[in-house]
Amino acid sequence: MSEASYDIVIIGGGIHGVGVAQAAAAEGHSVLLLEQTGLASGTSSRSSKLIHGGLRYLESAQFRVVRECLRERSLLLKLAPELVHLVPFYSPVYSDTHRRPWQIRIGLNLYRLLSGFDASGRFRRVPSREWEELDGLKQDKLEAVFQFYDAQTDDALLTQAVMRSAQGLGAKLAMPAQFNAAELHEDGCTISYREGETERSCRAHVLVNAAGPWANEVLSKITPAPSRCRVDLVQGSHLVLPEPLSKGIYYVEAPQDRRAVFIMPWGEQTLVGTTETPYEGDPAAVRPLLQEQNYLLEVLAHYFPRYRDVAPTATFAGLRVLPSSGGKAFGRSRETILHTDRKERPRVLTLYGGKLTAYRAAAEQVMAHIVTALPRRQAVADTRSLPLTPD
Repeated sequence: MSEASYDIVIIGGGIHGVGVAQAAAAEGHSVLLLEQTGLASGTSSRSSKLIHGGLRYLESAQFRVVRECLRERSLLLKLAPELVHLVPFYSPVYSDTHRRPWQIRIGLNLYRLLSGFDASGRFRRVPSREWEELDGLKQDKLEAVFQFYDAQTDDALLTQAVMRSAQGLGAKLAMPAQFNAAELHEDGCTISYREGETERSCRAHVLVNAAGPWANEVLSKITPAPSRCRVDLVQGSHLVLPEPLSKGIYYVEAPQDRRAVFIMPWGEQTLVGTTETPYEGDPAAVRPLLQEQNYLLEVLAHYFPRYRDVAPTATFAGLRVLPSSGGKAFGRSRETILHTDRKERPRVLTLYGGKLTAYRAAAEQVMAHIVTALPRRQAVADTRSLPLTPD
């Protein structure tokens, strides 16, 4: 057994784990990140690939989330221009669409306001003479089409870029590394893990649990056991189909239940998602359900009839971690929950939920929560100005 000491040990190599690693290293702290499989091997490579403000969250009055995401979107467009690209979005309104044109216009005006009237917040009502150019979008009963802008990324490449940035600042990565247990002391914790075939242990002032859907499983291996939040796992599935769209991303209302669904170009293919299905069981075993695939195919064919008999070339599913409330997942808060084992000088912080777009802001919040438990260090960088590149 070899032993080392770190200011912070992080469990989980998804976007939030690597984001915390980057933020901590930028503040001059010694950091070790443990990832059991591969960077972005879970939900962080199974998202809708969007860096967006969350237009639909305005319906549930999640203004803080939208404002934060729009701010982070603007920042990522500057820091990662090779990884994050502004893309036109189209929102069609039909005679039987639940959200009326005036509601869409109000929402987009509010979206622009929350973006600080950034250039990326511009939108327009597309003239009817241009509708036939929209990738074969169904014209029957079409009343209006709105164009606005959000951003698209490769979620896995972005995660890897953030980890490289963290490593450039001195953070260490152990992968594959299996977290075994942790024992809490008054001034920190001792962590045991398996890296390859070697059993190791280390000490840390703070253990950051960024294990996503495995977060509560991680907490069960800590002594004495920290409290945990009650959360639900919600499955989001996607389909990949041939024949890419050319004009941009379509933000449509599912005719079955009025949920928002994205239909978007993805390389030389088309990506459709997502669903919101309660999930129980092993997070590693999540797979798209047949009813989810049929649901998304129905949405796609409803708006783009040319896809009616086109079969998916691939499918994938990820898991969202949402606070338990008993209500539908669509309207639940998307705010990141930061839960500590104690208020003063926390030894364990667990990160629940969160959005790909706001990973950097969430990492800043993590550091603010654990600052009293860390030794003072000299900052070496600011994540608001660190460039991110694909290699």
